[in-house]
Amino acid sequence: MRERAKDLVLDHLGVALRGSRQPSSAIALEAARRLNGDGGIASIVGHDIRIRSPWAALANGTAAHAIELDDVTSESSLHPGVAVIPPALALAEELSSSGTALLEAIVSGYEATMRIGNALNAASAYERGFHPTGVVGAFGATAAAARLMRLDAETTARAFGVAGGMASGSLEYLSDGSWTKRLNPGWAAHAGITAAHLAATGFRGPVTAIEGSLGLLRAYSDAPARDRLAPRDDDDWALMDVSIKPYACCRYNHGLIDGVLRLADEHRIVPADVARIRLGILSAGAILVSEPIEAKRAPRNVVDAQFSAPFAAAVALTRRAAGLAEYTQANVEDAVIRGLMARTECVRDEALDTEYPRRWPSWVEIELRDGRTVRARVDDATGEPANPLTREGLLTKFRELAADVIDGHEELVSRVLSLDAETEIGRIGALVRGTVSHDRIARAAVSPR
Repeated sequence: MRERAKDLVLDHLGVALRGSRQPSSAIALEAARRLNGDGGIASIVGHDIRIRSPWAALANGTAAHAIELDDVTSESSLHPGVAVIPPALALAEELSSSGTALLEAIVSGYEATMRIGNALNAASAYERGFHPTGVVGAFGATAAAARLMRLDAETTARAFGVAGGMASGSLEYLSDGSWTKRLNPGWAAHAGITAAHLAATGFRGPVTAIEGSLGLLRAYSDAPARDRLAPRDDDDWALMDVSIKPYACCRYNHGLIDGVLRLADEHRIVPADVARIRLGILSAGAILVSEPIEAKRAPRNVVDAQFSAPFAAAVALTRRAAGLAEYTQANVEDAVIRGLMARTECVRDEALDTEYPRRWPSWVEIELRDGRTVRARVDDATGEPANPLTREGLLTKFRELAADVIDGHEELVSRVLSLDAETEIGRIGALVRGTVSHDRIARAAVSPR
């Protein structure tokens, strides 16, 4: 479990570093700096900037969600790391916490986020227009902050009560490809630190913010599963169920991409060969990636494309990949890709739904112009715990994302993968800001403090 937590931190930092270069991230950072005023020691990922932890958490959380490559879970259908790790890192810097304390806080945050998310029932939340990452992430961020601040159980419960009043996240970004999805986890990260500080200074929040008659599960879901709040046994760690994403889009598209890539490779399919593509979609994901089909066949921008199953299939078939380099405005406007999208149908398949949410199966069917029809089913997309990305795959992903942003990315790998040996998180902060070279860090490691 400890090693898995380190992997998730490393994956998060790679995604955040590259995400820091997105226009939405620059604007969120500028707003955070204005709101922050002067002072603060929490690092801004990818920039030689330090501000106070609540605003650093907002800026970093928003940046890390900008490229749709941050970690994700199946059962709770949300992104835990992007809401939990930014506030934990920012507070750990302020408090001069050890690497072990940071890992403990992150594990606590993942547990809270994922278990509350499991109980929320994401499919129901989606139908009501809520983004589970933003809604539930506020509690995970609060759990991480409370752990680092060493709040007792009663104060932590009060902090959860405060967080319940801040929990938010709308899906309306789907209407026009806006940036608010990226802000949702950033706001959750900010809210978690704020809630913990309010409770620590005596502010009272309801201790039944989650399960109460007017609490989170009642307010945000029509079909909550309260029994999913508790672990099954002492060895049931939620973060072991986290998936690391290889493709730069909504997770509901990943099995489809795997299927398209498999068929294209096995049958040597090129776009000109294709008469029609049919995609089997989970009902829970349809509102995100396949409906209304006319809009999903005609994305206007990269955000639209990230949430389009037809684009995912078309770009994978055309480019033989679906990473960050494929999710571009040029590909959104590409005539071949748009032609394939126009020939793509999406089907809600109740047979797939029987395994949801523990598994997210999908299928792809390609009708070829020569009369053949080829089909693939994917039960566990690449990156799922049942079909995991290897450590080498994780390192490759990190290097591809981080190498062009900071100079010390290899030193960052070494330090994160031995995070429990770090006595003070400031060194990690310096690396993610890109202000400390490999040689300087090496000298610091052997020099007396």
